[in-house]
Amino acid sequence: MTDRSLSERIDEVVLGLASETEMAEIEALCAADADIAAQLERARSRFAALDDTADIMPLPDDLWQRVETSLDAKEPDGSSAAQSADIIKLVPLQKAVSKWRATALSGLAAALLLAVGLGWSLLNVAEPTIIAVLLDSQGQPIALVEGNDNNKTLITLLENARVPDDRVMQVWTKPEEDGSPVSLGLLAAARSRTLSVDGLPPPRADQLYEITYEPLGGSPTNLPTGPILGKGFAKLPVY
Repeated sequence: MTDRSLSERIDEVVLGLASETEMAEIEALCAADADIAAQLERARSRFAALDDTADIMPLPDDLWQRVETSLDAKEPDGSSAAQSADIIKLVPLQKAVSKWRATALSGLAAALLLAVGLGWSLLNVAEPTIIAVLLDSQGQPIALVEGNDNNKTLITLLENARVPDDRVMQVWTKPEEDGSPVSLGLLAAARSRTLSVDGLPPPRADQLYEITYEPLGGSPTNLPTGPILGKGFAKLPVY
């Protein structure tokens, strides 16, 4: 033990910063060595000035009686005052927990509603009864047709068609093999959409579908008049 470390430990004892074990060790050293005992007294004298700067504040005579009375006091519900104090301290925390719990439950409810709605939508999407791949003049696929018995036809473009500014894409089909083409609707450039026409029979295998370039607003004759962008025959999907 160096003089410096011993001096520091003695100062901690005088200031009340030492543990009980360290205090016992210093007391044992003082009992065995008069020099260490004298060093302890010098430290006490040195720090005595700090004690002189503090006013002595006597405790009220009834302090402990008031403490005991408050500890023994009962609340209307039968709980002790000490228990009530703990409850009061927990009120802000309980409110915060309740707020976050409500927020979490609201988020969970919204997520469940979204999942249920999405699941309902997916479960209620009618499976296509026919599928046709439309090919251009070079045999390249340019669109996918999915038809349903409810007369809804989904047209999915497989590439960005270069539609002239004065033209629009129009979708056609032949519900009857020997009948005339029927327009299913117009397509905006590079956009896929679902087309619906009332009164048509359910789509069938080998039914012809095609997309042509027509004047803005559609074919003036209600029959295909422009160049064919792509065409194909329907097939029955295999599930």
